[in-house]
Amino acid sequence: LHVDRQVSGCSDHDGEDVYNLDGEELWFADFIKKEGVEPQPPFIDHITFQDEAYQQAEVNQQTCKTNLDNARRAMKDFKIED
Repeated sequence: LHVDRQVSGCSDHDGEDVYNLDGEELWFADFIKKEGVEPQPPFIDHITFQDEAYQQAEVNQQTCKTNLDNARRAMKDFKIED
């Protein structure tokens, strides 16, 4: 069996969108260069992602930042118990 994961996360200043298979990076979004990167070694059968993968990563980041803002607004009056 194989384990595949997609991780998408964000902060105010940074973001991450990556696909892994068995702990190895298959694809990640480079938000500085505005492109998807497939950092697979040349000795394996290359797995290619669709051209729309980077655009989806940008959508994921926008959704993440909206959710982060909503969570902050919801928690701003939440009292922390000591």
